[in-house]
Amino acid sequence: MSIGNSPEDNRPSVEDARPSIGHTLQQARIGAGLTVDEVSSSTRVRIPIVHAIEEDDFSRCGGDVYARGHIRTLARAVGLDPEPLVEQYDAEHGGRPSPTSAAPLFEAERIRPERRRPNWTAAMVAAIVVVVGFAGFTLFSDGNGQDTQVAEGPAPEAKPTPTKAGGTKPADPKPDPSDSAIAAVPKDKVTVKLSATHDKSWISAKSHNGKLLFDGTLLKGESKTFQDDERVDLILGNAGAIELFVNGKKVEDDFEMGGVERLSYTKGDPAAG
Repeated sequence: MSIGNSPEDNRPSVEDARPSIGHTLQQARIGAGLTVDEVSSSTRVRIPIVHAIEEDDFSRCGGDVYARGHIRTLARAVGLDPEPLVEQYDAEHGGRPSPTSAAPLFEAERIRPERRRPNWTAAMVAAIVVVVGFAGFTLFSDGNGQDTQVAEGPAPEAKPTPTKAGGTKPADPKPDPSDSAIAAVPKDKVTVKLSATHDKSWISAKSHNGKLLFDGTLLKGESKTFQDDERVDLILGNAGAIELFVNGKKVEDDFEMGGVERLSYTKGDPAAG
């Protein structure tokens, strides 16, 4: 009688029996009667990336943060709860990475400035200039016969402007600082300001003719401003970390942390294209 593995040992585990993320999203899309083109148009996730995710290829997403954002976006588009799929992604890709403070990295790079020695030559030159200036002032005062003194007193108040009817016209009120800031934005251009207020974010900005204005990471606390004559196209990674001002007005869209947003803005009131 030979001893072998029990048939129970060959049974697939519950985790192995679970369908893949891409297969789940694909079946939900088909069940909802949607094509890949329709999902791409509604989520602004490019068609090749949608195909790749449905084939469980996340290399086109650009990293774990963007992969989670795409999974959430596609799951909502096909009517699924995104959280179980995100948890499955974390379990299959080593878990969600813990944030690392950047302070220790920069602390080692700080170099204490070398203490400078006093510049005695410069001090002597400054003293000579003071003495010569005082002597010249004394000679000038003696030549005029007397010194001229100016009495100090309170500054005169601004008088109201008289009107034709005999009354007075009140002084113009000072403009509100926020109104002045908005008025300072040129009306013949598109002005977009991005500020990373909650976390770092990956930013890509292009002009209306496709010229790349910026492509990189905006660290927490940093800001970038872009201008163009007609339109500014944006891609925001980890969009929930961004505070967005367009043509001097704050955009109140509820962007999600970890989400990816593709936006276009033109002149006038901010409205995403």
